[in-house]
Amino acid sequence: MKLSTKGRYGLRAVVELAARQDEGPVSLSSIAAEQNVSEAYLEQLMRSLKNAGIVGTARGKTGGYLLKKKPEELSVGEVLRALEGSTAIADCVGTAEASVCENACTCSARPLFLTLQNRIDAVLDATTIRDLTEDYMEQKRRIEHAKSLS
Repeated sequence: MKLSTKGRYGLRAVVELAARQDEGPVSLSSIAAEQNVSEAYLEQLMRSLKNAGIVGTARGKTGGYLLKKKPEELSVGEVLRALEGSTAIADCVGTAEASVCENACTCSARPLFLTLQNRIDAVLDATTIRDLTEDYMEQKRRIEHAKSLS
């Protein structure tokens, strides 16, 4: 599985929202600037996340985006599937994709692919946005600390 920019940038945007959840709605321009992602592209990603029920919007002068679930209740897998569609490493191990491969029943590598897919899904579903947010905030603290020493 190779994540596209949709998955990578969208996941970063969700983590940014989680990190700033106490601020209320966060503007698209603010997320884009902090994560170094174009606003136009980020808007497309946020639309997918909104359609999946992961983020919500607030209109008005102080409007923006916010998470619809608590970060500890939102898995990385849920976010990536909303953005990428599938996390399948091969056509034969996805749910709907299994019928695409004519050799799925006789493929000698399929058991390996299934094992890998199950482990990837387990990690993605067990890792929460809260987990990533805590790591992100720690990285930011380290960077600020290093800057203060310079």
